[in-house]
Amino acid sequence: MRERAKQQMPMVLLTLLSIIQALALELLWAHIRAEPDLLVFGWSAFLSWLQIGVTLMGIILIWLLYSSMTMRFSWTPTPGDSVIPFFVGIIEFTLIASLGLDSLPVWFVLLAMLFSLMPVTLQSILRRARLERENSAYFDGLQPATLRDFYPVILVVLMLTTLGMVLAVTGDQSILALIALLIAAAAHAYQMYLSSVRWHQAMQLL
Repeated sequence: MRERAKQQMPMVLLTLLSIIQALALELLWAHIRAEPDLLVFGWSAFLSWLQIGVTLMGIILIWLLYSSMTMRFSWTPTPGDSVIPFFVGIIEFTLIASLGLDSLPVWFVLLAMLFSLMPVTLQSILRRARLERENSAYFDGLQPATLRDFYPVILVVLMLTTLGMVLAVTGDQSILALIALLIAAAAHAYQMYLSSVRWHQAMQLL
């Protein structure tokens, strides 16, 4: 039963996540279609499109992280592995529902929640993957992660939360909002880069 669960879990997880991501993309497209102001040239439209772009990057990043994990490693699943994607979906749907410059503070806090949930989830999987003989080519000689390894993620989460609070206090929808959104985009882009680097490292080992 343990071996069957290890074999079936990647397919189950990706199927579940693909449904959630498809719904998230549908909600995002529905938001775009429902906002005629997005087609009016101006500063607000530019910021709104940037916010939508960052949200799309987040959806892609989640799929990239999960698909990379399931293709690279084998692990003994727990019920939590099937439950966590639902929490990811709830945050994603709420994030999309809060799109708009008036809701930027809430949007940034939700984004910070998503950034904090993903590393915890993936680290839980990696701890169990380390115990499996099939993954020894990757983990041999690689030290287990420590709190120091999560400092960059903690910094990003604190930064996003702080930006949301500052925007809530100031009500800024101009330069400060632009800087905050660019920081969020850069954080997503950096995570995608790290995911690509880890993928190539794993493939070279094989």
